[in-house]
Amino acid sequence: MFGLTVRWSLQDAPKGTLKALRAYVEDESYAKFAGLEGLRVKTWRARKGEWFEGSYVFVSEEAREKFQEDFEQRAAESPGSKIVGSAPISIEACEIVAVVRGPAGFRSSSHFEHARDDD
Repeated sequence: MFGLTVRWSLQDAPKGTLKALRAYVEDESYAKFAGLEGLRVKTWRARKGEWFEGSYVFVSEEAREKFQEDFEQRAAESPGSKIVGSAPISIEACEIVAVVRGPAGFRSSSHFEHARDDD
């Protein structure tokens, strides 16, 4: 499978950045990527105070390349970069060896797992 990761550093990001990123994902980004042609799955990952990352799996190398080329041209001005205050530190194509769905299944958002003031 054809993967891509995009990572931003949160080390110098202001307090509240991760909270703002969560809100952006839930309010805008989720719907945008739910309709992206050629995308199989996207996950948003984070380590508080360290990094925020989008991980993508595409149906073909061509779909990944098309998205990556477009994103690289506008990465510094992307909504994620504006929220973090800097461009991604890494945009990297990769191979996704496998994806498994466990018996517990997936939840689309972790919104309810965070308190309103949780960063």
